[in-house]
Amino acid sequence: MSFKIGDTVLVMDEAISGIVTEISGSKVSIETEDGFVLEFSPDELLKTNPKDSLTSQIFSEHSFSAVISEKEQPKRANIPKVKPKDRNQPAMEVDLHIHQLTNASKRMTNYDMLTLQLDTAKRQLDFAIAKRIQKVVFIHGKGEGVLKTELEYLFGRYENVKFYDADYQKYGTGATEVYIFQNIKP
Repeated sequence: MSFKIGDTVLVMDEAISGIVTEISGSKVSIETEDGFVLEFSPDELLKTNPKDSLTSQIFSEHSFSAVISEKEQPKRANIPKVKPKDRNQPAMEVDLHIHQLTNASKRMTNYDMLTLQLDTAKRQLDFAIAKRIQKVVFIHGKGEGVLKTELEYLFGRYENVKFYDADYQKYGTGATEVYIFQNIKP
């Protein structure tokens, strides 16, 4: 296909169009709509009529810079809605039932089980304080209240925590919720 300076062309394998600015031997230079000058061989180009060009029909109403500026406009952040009931849910739950902590509970004495449960509670509470988690629910179960009493003693040693019975509808009487104050002044 023969080209002359001023012809409107499309590049076959790429989404580039432009106007022929120079023809030198086996290379044809075109200037794109963005002002770049690119060289192609004649067999890579297709002559088009600017009036019939699909791209000119599509983009005739919008300039390239207008489309870019529209896309760069900041959009409102899509904030997920939190239901009031979920807003007060604790961020962390720690189940202190012995079968949740170890598989070898059959060989343990009551003292060993209680020690493991209290060590786990202390470790998880320290973790929550370090990670600035505000609410933690410790699930201890109903039982005879030995673990609950020991947990209350443990929580009482911390100055920056307040503890109370957890949500009755969800946990019954077998859980204690701990609220951790984050900004305690020394």
